[in-house]
Amino acid sequence: MPEGPIATIIRKKLTAGLSPDRLEIEDDSARHAGHHHEGGMDGRPGGESHFNLTVVSAAFEGQGRVQRQRAINALLREELAGPVHAVSIRALTPAEAETPVG
Repeated sequence: MPEGPIATIIRKKLTAGLSPDRLEIEDDSARHAGHHHEGGMDGRPGGESHFNLTVVSAAFEGQGRVQRQRAINALLREELAGPVHAVSIRALTPAEAETPVG
């Protein structure tokens, strides 16, 4: 399924700002159907309002979890002020991404 316009903007901004080794953008808006903040750029039900992000970047080296999230939020400031209601962020260094969980 192709990305919507908001996901495309998110991809461009995170790619330009963080040069990620891996970038996963999941539109999770459908799980929030019927909520008052539903609808993305065009206000359609199910429209791009909630995202799950996984960003693997060397830019996160030496940064804590909060610093990483702030960096992503700063890059997406315009989207978070408008069509995007929420993002869930998983921000990792390349070494952390290679480490098995569990």
